[in-house]
Amino acid sequence: MDVNQPKQEHLLALKVMRLTKPTLFTNIPVTCEERDLPGNLFNQLMKDDPSTVKGAEALMLGEMLTLPQNFGNIFLGETFSSYISVHNDSNQVVKDILVKADLQTSSQRLNLSASTAAVAELKPDCCIDDVIHHEVKEIGTHILVCAVSYTTQTGEKMYFRKFFKFQVLKPLDVKTKFYNAETDEVFLEAQIQNITTSPMFMEKVSLEPSIMYNVAELNTVDSAGKSESTFGSRTYLQPMDTRQYLYCLKPKQEFAEKAGVIKGVTVIGKLDIVWKTNLGERGRLQTSQLQRMAPGYGDVRLSLETIPDTVNLEEPFDITCKITNCSSERTMDLVLEMCNTNSIHWCGVSGRQLGKLHPSSSLRLALTLLSSVQGLQSVSGLRLTDTFLKRTYEYDDIAQVCVVSSKIKQES
Repeated sequence: MDVNQPKQEHLLALKVMRLTKPTLFTNIPVTCEERDLPGNLFNQLMKDDPSTVKGAEALMLGEMLTLPQNFGNIFLGETFSSYISVHNDSNQVVKDILVKADLQTSSQRLNLSASTAAVAELKPDCCIDDVIHHEVKEIGTHILVCAVSYTTQTGEKMYFRKFFKFQVLKPLDVKTKFYNAETDEVFLEAQIQNITTSPMFMEKVSLEPSIMYNVAELNTVDSAGKSESTFGSRTYLQPMDTRQYLYCLKPKQEFAEKAGVIKGVTVIGKLDIVWKTNLGERGRLQTSQLQRMAPGYGDVRLSLETIPDTVNLEEPFDITCKITNCSSERTMDLVLEMCNTNSIHWCGVSGRQLGKLHPSSSLRLALTLLSSVQGLQSVSGLRLTDTFLKRTYEYDDIAQVCVVSSKIKQES
């Protein structure tokens, strides 16, 4: 930050500097073959250059560090640090010096001063130093306001302040997609893109679920008994690169049986992202609560709990259905009808009474069926009728099963 002295003559001078990590020094190697006109001149100059790596002079990366030459970029989630110094340029002793640092954002004003007590006196050529830190949580324009008040030897009270404006940029672009499974599970895909100009080391990307869900991360694979990241051992995200993270959320046991409660849940949780940039500078970003579009199941929901993947042609197989009363007020008296299709044939009595089903309660039902056609067949033809309202609910394409000849299955 460039600081200009105020127009009025003050006994104290204020200097402000942003604190950031240094960068590795880079140079542009200039070399040629020995038979060229310069001969070995360029190679010798690079070897004599103290900033080059000995034995690898042709590399651009050097061994020295470079101090920041400008204010640089500040990104959301990073920690803004600044050094504030008040120096007595006069030959007088100044008393009751109070230094205050505030950060003005678009929504609030924050006091960053470490101490609010005034310094009793400041002798000539002495200074008051302070370092402030703030985790940036808003994007847009920020203004650092530094105010200094003091009293001269003659008792005159003096006051001045300076403003330092800077922009906070967005480091990541986060997009989410939800998929609602039939088993009340919710799958979340998070797409994270690095929109800065430098690589990032992704230290952690986790999902903090809401109170009704447990979460399982699907971003690792088991290899030789060890769990390894799907992104490899080096989780660097280059500029403008995108990475997909996948999570599975399952309702907790105490909420799983409350169909009406789970049906209306839209808040899933929030993402917690931690990364590191130049020389380990850390940044952290938490999204707001992620919300999904709650699935509409109607008054009665029918889902499959168990079904085989592969069955034999014209041989009976069993499935287990779960019927849930999604209404929060009304008890239902249900009748089950099983209608055959061209390929699927139900075994058992159609039109049987299932009894009363209370609000937000469920019942499990074991059914038997067989297929007369090979290939991938859809399980269809179930009908539930509420005798109270005389309303019928139709359930087709509940699931799919692979039907093979018994000979094929025996050979496999």
